[in-house]
Amino acid sequence: MLQLSVLRDRTDYVLQRLAVKNIDAKPVVDRVLSIDEDRRKVQGELDHLLNQQNVLAKQVGELYKAGKKAEGDDLKNKSTALKQSVADLSERLTRLEEEMNAELVKLPNMPSERVPKGKTPEDNEVVHQEGNIPTLAENAKPHWELTAQYDIIDFELGVKLTGAGFPVYKGKGAKLQRALINYFLDKAAEAGYGEVQPPILVNKESGYGTGQLPDKDSQMYHVQDDGFYLIPTAEVPVTNIFRDVIVKTEELPIKLCAYTPCFRREAGSYGKDVRGLNRLHQFDKVEIVQVQHPDKSYETLDEMVEHVAGLLRSLQLPFRILRLCGGDMSFSSALTYDFEVYSAAQKKWLEVSSVSNFESFQSNRMKLRFRSGNDKPTLAHTLNGSALALPRIVAALLENNQTPDGVIIPDALRNYTGFDRIA
Repeated sequence: MLQLSVLRDRTDYVLQRLAVKNIDAKPVVDRVLSIDEDRRKVQGELDHLLNQQNVLAKQVGELYKAGKKAEGDDLKNKSTALKQSVADLSERLTRLEEEMNAELVKLPNMPSERVPKGKTPEDNEVVHQEGNIPTLAENAKPHWELTAQYDIIDFELGVKLTGAGFPVYKGKGAKLQRALINYFLDKAAEAGYGEVQPPILVNKESGYGTGQLPDKDSQMYHVQDDGFYLIPTAEVPVTNIFRDVIVKTEELPIKLCAYTPCFRREAGSYGKDVRGLNRLHQFDKVEIVQVQHPDKSYETLDEMVEHVAGLLRSLQLPFRILRLCGGDMSFSSALTYDFEVYSAAQKKWLEVSSVSNFESFQSNRMKLRFRSGNDKPTLAHTLNGSALALPRIVAALLENNQTPDGVIIPDALRNYTGFDRIA
């Protein structure tokens, strides 16, 4: 959530930055500032009455102590009348704060100055590309045919058990999943991330804290009887560990990683671009999260980008890094880098990771702050990244490494899989 003080003091700048995300925020910002003006006025009146109450209470006590009961009773009656006015103003103040927050949560995070203008993914900037794109035989198969050939992922069985987008991993397919998860977790541990295993259902407060709610409500699976949501990413529970927490400056950066299944409704997804593993409703992912000092968060973002790049290098997958334009960014992000790997059989790039700096946007929602000594608490910055999401990694590994004798497993994974090929 954007800070109210920033909206108030830098209104034109906020509107200019949000325009980079192709959002006309003026109507919402105007409503917020109007409500805030009323709120501050009511707060002033309330503070004045509370001060009067305190003065009267002191005077009543002094009169009773002096034996002036009649005068004391008269002032006491005035104080009682003030109590109702205080209650009325308090109720009005609460309503105004609720109205203001309801408008504030409609505003996305401001994009960083580094974010390019643009409206669609075609406007994203390719900032780096490496790796050799393999040349496959003319009869090379896409991964959904390879998985059927080697009986390692059953999409139709998933439809029977649940529905489209919920595959069943079998045999070496299941072992490859487990190998990738363990490999990514081990690499995160080597990079200094502490592992946690969070719940995969979260409450409304957690969804609100990281910005999925109310913005992505329609894309999340909701357990209505209990009010819980299935997580779209481990970012949600892991970052919310620090909701309403004040950490010490010397504890920064806080680095955590987690493996979880992830659930996304992806309403309206259909067609050839969602075949096989290209787009699922349930998938596995290892997430890295950092809580960092504001002065160091962009340096940290670069480090997290390099961590993900290192994973893809070790898997010998050709990849590129894109800096997302304003129109393709998430609601909460200030700057995002996407990673794509090349799928040789499909002849296209597949997104496998997003690494983002949210600056203080999530922290302001969660009231996540840090403090040095007796200094006033300050909002921390939060960052996260997919390191990595499995489905399209598996798709690219299968397609790019297919041979007449089977699919070759990269060297980095062989100690984890226990086999060097799928045949």
